[in-house]
Amino acid sequence: MGRGGQTSTREVAERRCIATGEVGPKAGLIRFVVGPGDEIVPDLAGKLPGRGIWVSADRAALELAVKKRLFSRSAKRQVQVPEGLVDLVETGLARRVTDILSLARKAGLAIAGYEKVRGMIQAGEAVVLVQASDGSARGKSKLRLPPEEGTTFDCLTADEIGLSFGRDHVIHAALCNGGLTTRFVEETTRLSGLRGKIGATGPGKDDGIA
Repeated sequence: MGRGGQTSTREVAERRCIATGEVGPKAGLIRFVVGPGDEIVPDLAGKLPGRGIWVSADRAALELAVKKRLFSRSAKRQVQVPEGLVDLVETGLARRVTDILSLARKAGLAIAGYEKVRGMIQAGEAVVLVQASDGSARGKSKLRLPPEEGTTFDCLTADEIGLSFGRDHVIHAALCNGGLTTRFVEETTRLSGLRGKIGATGPGKDDGIA
């Protein structure tokens, strides 16, 4: 397993985005299916039955797909798009991210707090750094992963990170290598796109996860 919790030699399945026309790794797109009542349903786990309709994990791409009625075009029939679909997807992804981070904490892969995070970075064990989007820029600048040595995210709020650690709010968190870390990077990269963040910085962006 490589840095950032990613497997370096795995084959990457690709799909085409109905909004941009670009082909990319499945991990960087959102899968939708046509559910009961011909309503479009986000399949964030990628497990629902039916033919998948794929859109890049990007707010502008999703908004375009809704505005241009591209779901109906792709499904080759008239389908219903739920009100606030983009926000629905963002909320669902945020829940998945915080749930995975909570599991990583329980598995001993994730820690929180400035001093603990700094210690993990200094020990060379941190492969993912998570910093609250609403945290102090000055405070966050004091913690950095070495260049090309991991992935940094800032798309979660302090309250959301805190939720994963059973606290009111958390500004700094970090993860070491592990399967849950791989899942966290993938899901948080998608959430970054929905929230208009640059998102992942470091190898994670170049390995086909984003």
